[in-house]
Amino acid sequence: MPDAPSRPRGRAPLGLPPAWRIAAVGVFVVAGTLFVTSSLDADGLDLRASSVSDLDTVVRQESDRTDDLRARVADLTAEVDSLGRDVGDAQVRRLQRQVAQLREPAGFAAVRGPAVTVTLEDAPKDVIARAVEKGEVDTEELLVHQQDIQAVVNALWGGGAEAMTLQDQRVISTTGIKCVGNTVVLHGVPYAPPYVITAVGDTSDLLEALDRSDYIDGYRTYTEAYDLGYDVRTEASATLPAYDGGTELRYARAVAPEQDAPRS
Repeated sequence: MPDAPSRPRGRAPLGLPPAWRIAAVGVFVVAGTLFVTSSLDADGLDLRASSVSDLDTVVRQESDRTDDLRARVADLTAEVDSLGRDVGDAQVRRLQRQVAQLREPAGFAAVRGPAVTVTLEDAPKDVIARAVEKGEVDTEELLVHQQDIQAVVNALWGGGAEAMTLQDQRVISTTGIKCVGNTVVLHGVPYAPPYVITAVGDTSDLLEALDRSDYIDGYRTYTEAYDLGYDVRTEASATLPAYDGGTELRYARAVAPEQDAPRS
């Protein structure tokens, strides 16, 4: 009997799969798992950057998003309408009438009527120089300051002013007047002299209120001696604009004192 042929080296026995086939199957399984995971993470969208260049897809996705937002807006609008119907129309009209009545005295509506205008201005520079050189007064005494403007404003309010402007800016309850250097800041805006204050009201009462002010009387002594600016005139009719600035209140807050560090 002839001898059985010997098995060539390097070939696997018949009936057993080669090692590279097993490795290939493993690679395909892992790759498939990664593809499925990427699909789930992307929520059905392609994660590759190249998908961004697909303009049709981007437009379609944004269109769908816009439709969702429009539906949300419609729902919210319907909710607002529903809430609005719950408020009695009579009550709403009553509140609106109250708001309309308060707009003018609060400064949020233009006012027209007879007026008194007061103009304050620094003394001329040559007058200031001579007075200071002679040692008669300090420079600061011949300049218009916050308290001078405030004295005129207070006198006019006291005389029954219905509305007022300073530098053509409507003065309201929250208006603050303060000096910064040689300017006056009003509603956050710096202004240089001359300072023009206009008040609408009964002109006789307004003029009388200016004459009754002790502070203004003292101010006028400098007007006569050093030509410090003080001019008063009346107008048969003047229109004061409505306040158009911000309505948010700004106020200081107290800072809590720091606690002393414990002694070692």
